[in-house]
Amino acid sequence: MLGQNVNFLRNRGTMIALLCCMILLTSCSDNTQKTEGNELGEKSVTILHSLPNESLDPHNEWIALRAGITETLLRLDDNMQVAPWLAVKWEAKDDHTWQFIIRDGVTFQDGTKLDAAAAKASFERAIADSKALAAALKIKNMEASGQVITFTTTEPHPAFATELVHPTASIVSITAENKMGKAAFNKAPVGTGPFQVNGYIPGQEISLSRFDGYWDGKAKLSAVKFLFNADANVRTLAFQSKHADIVYHLAPEALGTIGQDPQLAVQSVPSLRTHYFTYNPKSTSVSDILVRKAIDKLIDRDTIVKDIMLGHANPSNGPFHSLLPFGNKGGYTKFNPQEALTLLASAGYKNNRNGKLEKNGNVLQLKLIAFSGINPELPLIPLLLQSEAAKIGVDIQILSVEYPDVYIKDHTDWDLSTSSYLTSPRGDGASFINAAYVPGGSYNPANIRLDQLDPILKELNVTGDVQTRNLLIQKAVKVINEANVHSFIIHPNILVGVNQRVLNWKPGAEEFYIVTNKMDVR
Repeated sequence: MLGQNVNFLRNRGTMIALLCCMILLTSCSDNTQKTEGNELGEKSVTILHSLPNESLDPHNEWIALRAGITETLLRLDDNMQVAPWLAVKWEAKDDHTWQFIIRDGVTFQDGTKLDAAAAKASFERAIADSKALAAALKIKNMEASGQVITFTTTEPHPAFATELVHPTASIVSITAENKMGKAAFNKAPVGTGPFQVNGYIPGQEISLSRFDGYWDGKAKLSAVKFLFNADANVRTLAFQSKHADIVYHLAPEALGTIGQDPQLAVQSVPSLRTHYFTYNPKSTSVSDILVRKAIDKLIDRDTIVKDIMLGHANPSNGPFHSLLPFGNKGGYTKFNPQEALTLLASAGYKNNRNGKLEKNGNVLQLKLIAFSGINPELPLIPLLLQSEAAKIGVDIQILSVEYPDVYIKDHTDWDLSTSSYLTSPRGDGASFINAAYVPGGSYNPANIRLDQLDPILKELNVTGDVQTRNLLIQKAVKVINEANVHSFIIHPNILVGVNQRVLNWKPGAEEFYIVTNKMDVR
């Protein structure tokens, strides 16, 4: 039955997707001609991503860094370790003081020099414009002298350096913003990256050209077209038709067909992302933990991995992959509708004459907020839960929206919602826990609060020893799982299509560094 339901949904969207793809391919046609050959010897690629961006604001969106426009003081290397980037050295002077030496000889794309004063101005903009970044960095004061910038934090912050890896900590030219104005700057930010913005259509595409003054060597490519489309079928067809060279989040069911084309390859990369359901703390329907635990047992993680992800995922038993040093080492919740029924009976629910579960005359009816697109599996997972819940008399109504977390932040008329986040992109889980379980956190649109986490977070946020931090994170995950405020579903692989003409490039698990100066084409 699941296979029929999944195939029906996919087939129903195919014709719409084909029509949309024709529009997409037409918009790509000019770039395709440049990609396949150019009399001047210029080289370019077309990248197609799943997340439409309505702004290039470098301190509230990730896309400026992903597109090679901006860079951060520090970055993650291939082993997910913090490494130098715009800063060549850094050290903690004491519990509250961090000092960074900024790389000399770096200029912004407007020709101005990157020094400590320029970096300080960028951080002042960042913490003024982004509450989430301000909360993560906890900066009390900054001092700039030559190429040395010193940060003083409001409290001991052993994870400060790892926070600077995040794309929203990008360094930008405030001189350029002052000339352009904020609105124009957020459509064409000026950073230190290998590419600069030539044109931008919100939600559709960024046109990028090479910045010849890039500090780490002029890019191999002269231009990049960075496109967006939330429909997995459109993205997949664009890759198969070779109108896009690199395509993120392909539809899994198309991998077999793609594999028959020797010019195309697919990379399945274990990611740091987790798909999960968030329960509304204000909902009377799911306020009972027995109901939440029952729903958790109605999630068929094995089927999701096997039939929806076609093996390109792992079942989740918490926010972090079990292979990570701070991941939960226990097993995941197995699908068990009979145990779900037992839990619901303990919560006071009984079958009525129509076969629906009810309590005090009220039918158990839940509203689930789902993604309308983005990753191809995200709309399918709620459908599977809906189907299994109906078999035991639980009615789940699905409302599909583009961004569920935006919806649930502004509404209370929901019971559970789909979420999908990179939970450990810095090689440490503390940032996610702070963002997802502290009211006002950037990953906490439902304002979930767990009092039991407070003492753990208080200790975690002042502890520098890695082994101790890992143990504290595991302790926090145990509290989170016992409270069942989220149902963690899977850790999906990133399915990225790469045309064989692309050289010196591979997708990373962190999903940060997409456009680089090293990438090339045959």
